[in-house]
Amino acid sequence: MTGVGPGPWLRLTALAASAATLLAVVSGAAHLGTAHRVLAALAGPPLVALLAAAWIAHRQLLRPVLVAGLAFAAAAFVTSHDLHVAFASLAFAAALVAAASTFRDRSRDLDRGRSRDMARDYVALTKPRIMSLLLLTGFCGMIVGARGWPGTGLAAAAMAGLALACGGASALNHVLDRDIDPLMGKRTASRPVAAGRVAPSRALEFGLALSAFSFVLLASATNVLTAVLALVGNLFYVLVYTRWLKRTTPQNIVIGGAAGAVPPLVGWAAATGNLTVPALLLFLIVFFWTPPHFWALALLIREQYAAARVPMLPVVRGERETTRQIVLYSLVLVGITLLPVVWHTVGLVYLVSALVLGGLFVGLAVELRREATPRRAGILFHYSLLYLALLFVAMAVDPVV
Repeated sequence: MTGVGPGPWLRLTALAASAATLLAVVSGAAHLGTAHRVLAALAGPPLVALLAAAWIAHRQLLRPVLVAGLAFAAAAFVTSHDLHVAFASLAFAAALVAAASTFRDRSRDLDRGRSRDMARDYVALTKPRIMSLLLLTGFCGMIVGARGWPGTGLAAAAMAGLALACGGASALNHVLDRDIDPLMGKRTASRPVAAGRVAPSRALEFGLALSAFSFVLLASATNVLTAVLALVGNLFYVLVYTRWLKRTTPQNIVIGGAAGAVPPLVGWAAATGNLTVPALLLFLIVFFWTPPHFWALALLIREQYAAARVPMLPVVRGERETTRQIVLYSLVLVGITLLPVVWHTVGLVYLVSALVLGGLFVGLAVELRREATPRRAGILFHYSLLYLALLFVAMAVDPVV
């Protein structure tokens, strides 16, 4: 990822880190107590994002960023007020030096002169079509948790924060998968990083910036639990699924599906400030929906996965075993969708919807089992998207009718 200077997203992150550390210094010197602790906590994510970007792609920034991070950590642990302010001031000075360094060399700024194309590519990095379904499950989880409308301001802040987390994780996924995307057909070969339109370091900066700002927004506008859940989902998708499971085991999507099941938890936590059994049931619905959904897609593009040496189930175990697993997971999924009714979280509207939608899902899975054709796999794949969306909409509508 070398050869390209810091880009606008890294500059923005560095400026945010500098501003946050300055606010922490001022509030600490003024003995603002709780306000100081909150401001100091919000400085952490941009500093961590800046450190990750410096370590991976911009080693020339590593020294001031390390000094800022270590000084900031020292300020958190010392008990003397004078030392606390001194370390925090050192962190601010070092963060300011790092921010200034990101502006020094703009001769290799690849983004200048192509604003429209650049904007389109950066939007593509967030995988908006995938994000839309994640936001829908998160939004409906919020309504179910609140037992009605959670409030416009809270809903907007939570969905904006969740969108930043999803977009950041997707951008980092582009960076990690840039070697296999060209091997998996036109759809992935034309992605911005794989096609060379966005430098890997730029996508890295973008992903880290969105992830850091997501935590800051959710922690300040909703609650810390919501911010932590979004961050955990982000890290699980990037580090556990993309970096490890995807390329090592045919159970990749089974375990990795936990990342896509986090948004309902984020919505629920934003509305309630806690996690209870009904919230975990929403998590389980998405978790068990993920394997049959992705395995149907994997049957359609099995050759591409094989070319990229990604051990998806159809590549490793074949069509018959894959369709058998799809039927089994579909049956379990339908059973789990009934648990919110048993727990009295939702009522008749949701129950009827879950039975009808689930019956169609199982029927399509059985048809695919009988005849594993690309057409049947495509029908199941596309229906699975509609299924999850309608199921969560019914879940959100039920408490308010």
